Amino acid sequence: MKSLARLALSAAVIPFIFIQGAKADGLSGAPAPFDKGGVKVALISYISAGDFFQAYQAGAEAQAKALDIDLRIFPGRQDAAEQREQILQAINLGVSGIVIDHGLPESLGDVVQQALDKGIKVVAFDVNLNNPKIPQVEQSDHELASLALEQVVKDNGNGFNAGYVYVAGFAPLDRRNEVWDKFKSDNSGVVEKARFGNVSDTTATSTADQAKAALTANPDISVVFAPYDEFARGVKLAANDLGIANKLKIYSADVSTADIQEITEEGSPWVATVATNPAVVGAVSIRAAALEIAGQTVPHQITVKPTLLTQESLRAAGVKTIEELAEKIPAFSTSDAATANWIPDKLF
Repeated sequence: MKSLARLALSAAVIPFIFIQGAKADGLSGAPAPFDKGGVKVALISYISAGDFFQAYQAGAEAQAKALDIDLRIFPGRQDAAEQREQILQAINLGVSGIVIDHGLPESLGDVVQQALDKGIKVVAFDVNLNNPKIPQVEQSDHELASLALEQVVKDNGNGFNAGYVYVAGFAPLDRRNEVWDKFKSDNSGVVEKARFGNVSDTTATSTADQAKAALTANPDISVVFAPYDEFARGVKLAANDLGIANKLKIYSADVSTADIQEITEEGSPWVATVATNPAVVGAVSIRAAALEIAGQTVPHQITVKPTLLTQESLRAAGVKTIEELAEKIPAFSTSDAATANWIPDKLF
């Protein structure tokens, strides 16, 4: 999730990380080309900073290793022009598949088509490329936002003054925004007093600055819906700095170990989040690409179901890390999306 950036870098100087698969001779019983191993796949991200994206990448790496995929990871720098160049470089490397993790659809369509024209399989995560040949992996963003807002009503009723954090142009945020708009329409007592947000390489701190201004100008805001964890972290930082943490409740989407620590700490205004395990989503993205490369059936829309995580439930379970969360809530650590009997899926 960031705005269009300024400068395109030459494809020749864009770095990538090379992850070698674990096996030397492919997977027994797998279809071609995975029976031989060493299939080249590129993971091209728009954002790499932040716990969610790091966990997503770790899940993708683990699944690639299990499939004996040579995974080339291009780090995201919130730069649309650079992401385009990275796709072109991946094409020139002769990859069999490309996973695109977030991005701005208007800047990707033509270069993605170049990949498809060369027979390269493409899978997209949380960026809508509007192409029937490209499977779309998502976190069920509508359900994610709905679960969060159900908890908002449970805690606060259906009449309150709200702050809302949103930046248009990013597929997951746009889908979550659709739910927020319907929620307001269905609940006339909910008044959106302020809307703000920023996506950058310092999302939390830049959002905090905007949140301070919004909360100072609207001291009657009692609820903030911040459907991205970096947004929520910024609002929490602003609330603490303003000394109003005890008067505010923050509801978010996504989760990381750092988020769990901030949600469960004493006096935290961050009371709930709804999330999938980003590592599982990363693994599902690679599995979808593998199925495409093997010529097997892949649904156009691949959904990973989310889980509601409240401050109360996390404290009661003594959860302090993502690893503990996956251990204590099994549904958080697995997904049956994009699977096949030849694909190893016991990764975490």
